[in-house]
Amino acid sequence: MNTSQSDFTQRDIYTVSRLVRETRSVLEGSFPLIWISGEISNLAQPASGHIYFSLKDEIAQVRCAMFRMKRQRLRFQPQNGQQIMLRARVSLYEARGEFQLIAEHMEPAGEGALRLAFEQLKQKLAAEGLFDAANKQPLPAMPQQIGIITSPSGAAIRDLLTVLKRRFPALPVVIYPVQVQGEGAAEQMVRMLQLANQRSECDLLILSRGGGSLEDLQAFNDEGLARAIHASRIPLVSGIGHEIDFTIADFVADQRAPTPSAAAELVSPDQAAWVKQLHQLRQRLALNQTRRLKYHQQQLSTLSNRLLRQHPSQRLQQRAQRFDELSQRLRQAHQLHLVTLQHRLERLRSRLTRLSPQQRIEGQRHQYQLYTERLQRAMERRLRDEKARWGQLARDLHTLSPLNTLSRGYAIVSREEDGRVIHASSEVEIGDKVDARLSQGRLLCRIEDKES
Repeated sequence: MNTSQSDFTQRDIYTVSRLVRETRSVLEGSFPLIWISGEISNLAQPASGHIYFSLKDEIAQVRCAMFRMKRQRLRFQPQNGQQIMLRARVSLYEARGEFQLIAEHMEPAGEGALRLAFEQLKQKLAAEGLFDAANKQPLPAMPQQIGIITSPSGAAIRDLLTVLKRRFPALPVVIYPVQVQGEGAAEQMVRMLQLANQRSECDLLILSRGGGSLEDLQAFNDEGLARAIHASRIPLVSGIGHEIDFTIADFVADQRAPTPSAAAELVSPDQAAWVKQLHQLRQRLALNQTRRLKYHQQQLSTLSNRLLRQHPSQRLQQRAQRFDELSQRLRQAHQLHLVTLQHRLERLRSRLTRLSPQQRIEGQRHQYQLYTERLQRAMERRLRDEKARWGQLARDLHTLSPLNTLSRGYAIVSREEDGRVIHASSEVEIGDKVDARLSQGRLLCRIEDKES
């Protein structure tokens, strides 16, 4: 009895709460944040703002919870049957002893591949230097006309136009309508960006759309669009989605605005500030005019005093005398200069006469005529010599020609079958056919007899 009581008192007996608490500690300490994919089921959304659901696959399922602060960051509304990617902590719900996941982040399953492609393209373009600050163009301080590349029916264009009208309604705007989501959207934006550069009617462009999921913003993560933005000669500001949204177009753009409205704020002058500055400039102008008026009044007073000390008629007489003196000096200087130029002209005329090329031209012309006549005679003599030489060669050729020999009664005899010329009677046999070529025509003969 005593031994049994002693064994009982030495046992480490767990309470349920202790067991659950320590199990939870082991689970949470053994697993880091993990990514897990599956299908949502048993979704519950109580008024507290938290959501509870099961994440399942073909074989198993696990309970999940996402608390209100994390849920508020979701860009989509979870639904039963939806495939998702979940980033969560492994835990245990102590009140019921249930194994569960505490969700930190949730996104549709397709966004995982999109985010991977986004990161890979971002690294590629960054390595090529498309994001470098050295390649960014400065924005004009006072644009003359703004071009907006966006959907003509979306919320972004309304926000942009509202802000631009409020800040500076006199600023003209050109809208380049495009599709900002779905198939072909990126190609449309590339074409409109190229068209804006061809027209060169704007000195600043805004590429914009409202917020959305990663899939909704996929057109702005297109490599072709990124390279078109980088090649644009016109500075471009991106205003895409919400402040937390980043696209490839934002990194390539010359400047990023967190929202479409912020893009309009960024590129447009503040009318109120300009009016205030204009008022300040008007005050400065009035002050400067007052100072200049006082200065000229002082000058007028000084000149009036000087005028009283010396009558204008005396000053005019002095000026007239000075004018006559200067006029006389000018005439003398002019005459002296004219004489100098005449002497120089005579010297140049004399040198020109001595160095005139006319005599040399006459001598060269005479020499040219002599050379021409000598060349003509040499050519005629050479032509006669060549004619005589060619005549002699023709006569020699005729003398040695086989045709000339045939004309004297000779014939060329050859074998009929192979055309080989026969030089001796031993080369043929009785009955062979031979061909005898004459001066005019030919004969086909048969050997009846032969002599050595």
